[in-house]
Amino acid sequence: MVRLLIYQRTYLRISNRLSDLAGVAFIVFNDDGTLNIDGRAIESKDAKPDAAWFALDLYAAPARKAFLKLLLNVPTLQWVQLPGAGVEHPDYVELFTHGLRLTTSHGHAASIAEYVLAGVLDHFQRGPERRTAQANRVWRPIFFREVSGSNWLVVGFGAIGQGVAARARAFGAKITAVRRDLSPHALADSLAPMSDLLNLLPQADVVVLCLPLNAGTANLVNEPFLAAMKAGSVLVNVGRGGLVDETALLTALDAGKPEHAVLDVFQTEPLPGQSPFWSHPRVALTSHGASVTNNLYPRADDIFFENLQRFLTGRALLHEVSALDFGA
Repeated sequence: MVRLLIYQRTYLRISNRLSDLAGVAFIVFNDDGTLNIDGRAIESKDAKPDAAWFALDLYAAPARKAFLKLLLNVPTLQWVQLPGAGVEHPDYVELFTHGLRLTTSHGHAASIAEYVLAGVLDHFQRGPERRTAQANRVWRPIFFREVSGSNWLVVGFGAIGQGVAARARAFGAKITAVRRDLSPHALADSLAPMSDLLNLLPQADVVVLCLPLNAGTANLVNEPFLAAMKAGSVLVNVGRGGLVDETALLTALDAGKPEHAVLDVFQTEPLPGQSPFWSHPRVALTSHGASVTNNLYPRADDIFFENLQRFLTGRALLHEVSALDFGA
């Protein structure tokens, strides 16, 4: 019997799916930090979970810290399913260095990919001008750029990068994927290593950052990177705010290259009210919400259940974290 540590709100939300699982005992972690199994209260020393699900319900809950503390103090624990794709948070680093197997959730790849396309299309099609014309009852055609034939540089080609590529290719874009594995991929017209990045930027109409944040990617978008970008290009960041030197980006935007930035993540979140990004005419920003859709929870749940079945049967886990994900 595998013992699974699960947050109370998650347990209640998906109880109908849990009832179908055989060979699993559920240790429920309550909001007040207490534990119970089969409705019976137990002490933390008696929990002895084999696996834990750090679900989306727990991500911003007050019980988060206590849950994570428990994970680091149960010697029986083998595997933890995380709520998102990134692993740069110090809590996750500590879990990994503690010797635990970690798996990430890429259930938001589709929604983030749609967000990227929406942001680029709105800029290419001059959405703000169209809305202003409508509001002012001005009847005039507005010239716009097509995605068809444009060159997209997708930096980071995991689930999110591939989702972006699939949708941009459907519009006729050409995709260059930047990643470690340079073997051919059906969604990329060409592949390149990170070392070629500065040489690729002058040809890219759209640059999409889908990378995790680690020692090797911090401040990737710096003055040399921005200076190499093509005039009229668009920079999209759906990775992490720390990928971008924000002072350098603001200076570059003031100079008109890149022409536009679509930003969902920032170095400091929430973004301070005095940040110049809020009112910059070349910026479209959102509040780290590119994944917040009607399908966020169902997709994340599906990934967990698939991984749970794999854990129960001794098969390889999906999206398992390695030292490379931390820039090692």
